[in-house]
Amino acid sequence: MTVMMSAPIDQQDDEEVLVPHADLPENNHQPMDGIVAQPETANAVESQPVAEPPPTSRFTWRIDNFTRLNTKKLYSEIFVVGGYKWRVLIFPKGNNVDYLSMYLDVADSASLPYGWSRYAQFSLAVVNQIQNKYTVRKDTQHQFNARESDWGFTSFMPLGELYDPSRGYLVNDTLLIEAEVLVRRIVDYWNYDSKKETGYVGLKNQGATCYMNSLLQTLYHIPYFRKAVYHMPTTENDMPSGSIPLALQSLFYKLQYSDTSVATKELTKSFGWDTYDSFMQHDVQELNRVLCEKLEDKMKGTVVEGTIQKLFEGHHMNYIECINVDYKSTRKESFYDLQLDVKGCRDVYASFDKYVEVERLEGDNKYHAEQYGLQDAKKGVLFIDFPPVLQLQLKRFEYDFMRDTMVKINDRYEFPSELDLDREDGKYLSPDADRSVRNLYTLHSVLVHSGGVHGGHYYAFIRPTLSEQWYKFDDERVTKEDNKRALEEQYGGEEELPQTNPGFNNAPFKFTKYSNAYMLVYIRESDKDKIICNVDEKDIAEHLRERLKKEQEEKEHKKKEKAEAHLYTIIKVARNEDLGEQIGKDIYFDLVDHDKVRSFRVQKQMSLNVFKEEVAKEFGVPVQFQRYWLWAKRQNHTYRPNRPLTPAEEAQSVGQLREVSNKVHNGELKLFLEDSHPIAPPDKTKDDILLFFKLYDPEKEELRYVGRLFVKCTGKPSEILTKLNEMAGYDPEEDIALYEEIKFEPNVMCEPIDKKATFRASQLEDGDIVCFQKAPPVDGEEHFRYPDVPSYLEYVHNRQVVHFRSLDRPKEDDFFLEMSRLYTYDDVVEKVAQQLGLDDPSKIRLTPHNCYSQQPKPQPIKYRGVEHLSDMLVHYNQTSDILYYEVLDIPLPELQGLKTLKVAFHYATKDEVVSHTIRLPKQSTVGDVLDDLKTKVELSHPNAELRLLEVFYHKIYKVFPPNEKIENINDQYWTLRAEEIPEEEKNVGPHDRLIHVYHFTKDTAQNQMQIQNFGEPFFLVIHEGETLSEIKERIQKKLQVPEEEFGKWKFAFVSLGRPEYLSDSDIVSSRFQRRDVYGAWEQYFGLEHTDNAPKRSYAVNQNRHTFEKPVKIYN
Repeated sequence: MTVMMSAPIDQQDDEEVLVPHADLPENNHQPMDGIVAQPETANAVESQPVAEPPPTSRFTWRIDNFTRLNTKKLYSEIFVVGGYKWRVLIFPKGNNVDYLSMYLDVADSASLPYGWSRYAQFSLAVVNQIQNKYTVRKDTQHQFNARESDWGFTSFMPLGELYDPSRGYLVNDTLLIEAEVLVRRIVDYWNYDSKKETGYVGLKNQGATCYMNSLLQTLYHIPYFRKAVYHMPTTENDMPSGSIPLALQSLFYKLQYSDTSVATKELTKSFGWDTYDSFMQHDVQELNRVLCEKLEDKMKGTVVEGTIQKLFEGHHMNYIECINVDYKSTRKESFYDLQLDVKGCRDVYASFDKYVEVERLEGDNKYHAEQYGLQDAKKGVLFIDFPPVLQLQLKRFEYDFMRDTMVKINDRYEFPSELDLDREDGKYLSPDADRSVRNLYTLHSVLVHSGGVHGGHYYAFIRPTLSEQWYKFDDERVTKEDNKRALEEQYGGEEELPQTNPGFNNAPFKFTKYSNAYMLVYIRESDKDKIICNVDEKDIAEHLRERLKKEQEEKEHKKKEKAEAHLYTIIKVARNEDLGEQIGKDIYFDLVDHDKVRSFRVQKQMSLNVFKEEVAKEFGVPVQFQRYWLWAKRQNHTYRPNRPLTPAEEAQSVGQLREVSNKVHNGELKLFLEDSHPIAPPDKTKDDILLFFKLYDPEKEELRYVGRLFVKCTGKPSEILTKLNEMAGYDPEEDIALYEEIKFEPNVMCEPIDKKATFRASQLEDGDIVCFQKAPPVDGEEHFRYPDVPSYLEYVHNRQVVHFRSLDRPKEDDFFLEMSRLYTYDDVVEKVAQQLGLDDPSKIRLTPHNCYSQQPKPQPIKYRGVEHLSDMLVHYNQTSDILYYEVLDIPLPELQGLKTLKVAFHYATKDEVVSHTIRLPKQSTVGDVLDDLKTKVELSHPNAELRLLEVFYHKIYKVFPPNEKIENINDQYWTLRAEEIPEEEKNVGPHDRLIHVYHFTKDTAQNQMQIQNFGEPFFLVIHEGETLSEIKERIQKKLQVPEEEFGKWKFAFVSLGRPEYLSDSDIVSSRFQRRDVYGAWEQYFGLEHTDNAPKRSYAVNQNRHTFEKPVKIYN
């Protein structure tokens, strides 16, 4: 596919002025329903009403006397496809370029209604009339609209080729142009119904689980595998979130019978994954292996034992065969999938050829054969048997040793829809292979990765029944696709982009396609009927069907409830019993959590008096003893009973009542039931106030609800003290202190109540809360942590359990401490130091938690850098309960005043590098760093001088002046290297040069020669008139390279990344004209040779921040 721009057409033709589409994404089509191509039609029409022709059509345009055309642009006659009028537009002499320019144009765009739009895939071709195979054909796709009513190719083909009669495009001055157009219906993303359109449903994405979804769809569409999963023994007592077999059965059942996309949360829970795992992109190939291993293990001892092996297991033979003696060593190994090279291979067959390639073991690499000693030998792999379902993992992700990172291989790589592994007389088969088995395979699925090495999107193209029809499974959406979309467009490689500035550069610009296949699944023809078998309800355990039927019924019930919600009201009734159960346990402030009280779903038309009957049955409280209060949210954000319902309101319907009580319109009516059993509720006058009472015990640090009372607003608290003591179970004469709980957000407000003032004077009203306790003794406050109600409520409001983790082990809790959010920085580190048994809390350094990545933040908290614990726990709009700690060797305030640098010291007399951590005051200089280093390292002689270099990617970027301040030196990304200054550099003559010397190799990736530096760079003094052979001698001596190896090295003057190779007689100094060496890294003396340094062991997922963790299924 080639993605093009609108034709920038002459400005004077107003109706054709277009805005070029300047920022086109790589893959700008929308997924569409596949449309079956119809037989070719070619018809020109006038402007009569358009009949509905086939949705795809080929139009041929014959242009006579082409070279005599004297027009800038030319339109074809109109043709109709998909009910729309089209025409081809060409610029015979190019649209301001030396190329034929050709576009598809909407013929009647000027007369179409406002907002029109249509989507088409199309190809345009100039036919070669001598040899058809040289026909130039380009295809693309576009959403046509009023702003972009034509689309195509500004640089279709060079005019020189077109007008050359010997090329075959112009015959008898006639040009043939073909246009093939396929009109696709645009899928409405929101209203698209996968089941209705395709018969299949998708899987929901949990965050970054598209990689898993594409694999699960592939496995599900292998019916034999699905049947085996259904036959794994599970019981009705299993929970899907704790059982992989049951979770997979449940998922497959829903994929088979559900009408909408299916969630995978139960399955990932059964893997033991937390939410964070679901937001991590893992390696699909790894997940495939781990999941199959788990299932294989769970199938042991069941009726389906061995299914995984039967389906996916093949065997190959590794052999080593001596050439000159009769000795052969073989080893049989099994495989569940094959890893095929993409790099350097044009297709699957080339990868298999490479897989079985024979390696010769000779020279230094001879094979040690038993009783024969070292022998020349052949080493290779041949296949004993292939499995019925062949999984091919394409090595799109590789480790690049030169760059020390993972890279994605986007090269073009073809794969056939029929794969014959018996080809060329069974060249891939071992002598032991059963030749009666025909290894002919049909492509079943293509798993695609779109993006780069650090993430992207995954989806799958699958042919569930191996018919001609492909389907694209892209998370929740399933669409029909054609053969080309599923195969050719997933080969990868490059696409040609049209020029945005054609006048300046005639060469077409190519760009890499980042969407390509990374896994292929083939099914053997001879096993097709067995594998693509029928799977129906009989294969599904009764308890599973029942469970899922019940789930479905619940879902339907909820759906029905939702649909009928406008007819019903939810009434939440809070009672004295709820307050008693919740206060001091679930809640401390206000009176009740309404989500935990009894709720009733009643029709809105029901009157409250009828509802009372229902409550009488539920709670056993006769109707005459029920009185209801409405709750109200106060301005200080507390929620309290406000007033009792009037008789008139009680006669209303509950729907009307909800409107009265609820300004939020959330469909709920909240009531407080004042149960006065066994007497009728007393009449309430304006002078009566309903108060609620909580009792605090400072000794037990306990708060509980003890009841409610009506008091007269003119009365005084002193008049009810005896009653309160009775409610508390105290002596009637006990001295008690009273406090009003006023509010708790954002701060706690709880104030003493004057027992001698009237309730009205104390501003108490209906629904207020009075907390009381035994009066604290004047001299006894120190006995209790929280001696009074205000201090206790303050503690409860601010208490926070913090989980502390060592920064070295950021996934594991070490300990947790109960703290107050009001703790200062000093309070927090003191508590941590106590826990760790550390005398000096200032040696504790804390790092906050990132709630999104579930990792420590990169920057630690500075000494007293925050005021309170609450500031340490906030991450944007979220609050965490995790802090990371580390124990420093010096106090943090002292460390913060110092600059810490990591310096690699290179010894002059031995091939050794030692890393030193140097801490100095920030105002120190580079000279101070070198003086400090001298005390820590062994010098070649006492008067040796040192220098500090900045090395980055194996090049020297800077030599630090000794007087430079160290405060701004960054050692996080660059390497700081210290070394002795060689004597020869101290005595540089007036005509000598100090040059940079770097090691390099050449990488010819993607047809471009790139230089890759490696190893340790260094300086070298070269003298006026010195030849390469003299310099080589000095370099060999300096680097101590053996003669045999040094003979293979090449030497070059490298400028701006381009090497100019030197011969032994060349005068090297003539190349280096610049004297200001420090900063001359763009010109250097290059040593080209292979990098023989041992590579550090490489973990597959290193340097890939979105692939941080290996796939683990824990259960």
